[in-house]
Amino acid sequence: MTTANPQQLAVACSPLGDSRAAHLLADTLQLPYLGVVQPRQVKDYQMLMFFDDRGLALQVTGKGAPGPVRVDFTAGKAGYRREHGGGTGQLIARAVGLQKTRNPLHILDATAGLGQDAFVLAGLGCRMTLFERSPLIHALLADGLARAQLNEATAPIVARMALMAGSSIEWLQERGVDAADVIYLDPMFPHRDKSALVKKEMQLFRPIVGDDDDAPVLLATALEAATYRVVVKRPRKAPAIAGIAPATKVEGKSSRYDIYPIKALPRD
Repeated sequence: MTTANPQQLAVACSPLGDSRAAHLLADTLQLPYLGVVQPRQVKDYQMLMFFDDRGLALQVTGKGAPGPVRVDFTAGKAGYRREHGGGTGQLIARAVGLQKTRNPLHILDATAGLGQDAFVLAGLGCRMTLFERSPLIHALLADGLARAQLNEATAPIVARMALMAGSSIEWLQERGVDAADVIYLDPMFPHRDKSALVKKEMQLFRPIVGDDDDAPVLLATALEAATYRVVVKRPRKAPAIAGIAPATKVEGKSSRYDIYPIKALPRD
């Protein structure tokens, strides 16, 4: 995994932000703490881990900067999808095999990111283990999960989501065979097609998180550890991860799911 220079980052908060949590995060991430600031007036840092009245966000600094990126499972896209999603007919649900089994699945999301896909699967009854090795993204995701636990509609869903820090590769190697029913991967790849970077969060995260150059190792490890299948999310026209070819795929308008079956899912 390649990462960018952390000196472009600092931690700060708004007048209504949690300054104690901001101090703690700055110490944990070993980043400068700027105190109470207005992001558009910050010139010495390109981005802030910023606490405001809605929790933690990643915020670009300077005049005319885009709005913050945060994890919010209670509203926005996640909230709409929770209320109006297509159930097991959704592409990701079909890819992991929810239409093929009535058994509740344990799914390991090895590259959790902002947790959006894991939230969808947890909402469909799956027990999720989420790994996010970037401390920055892990902090955003932990904040979003904590706030979702306080919401009546989302609390039962995030109760099925266990967030872990560190490398999923090491964890899977230690657990070995049958570490999870399904292992789900959505790695950040060195893919330069601008069409794959339309999402604001991807544009922000690539400079500070870098590419998952060890994705082939992660795939090989996942294939040794999953019970039923490994599923890899990719931009629709991007190449598959190097190594064994997927047996089948499920395609959408902008993305696809490469499926690596190991054995049939249980029917009952």
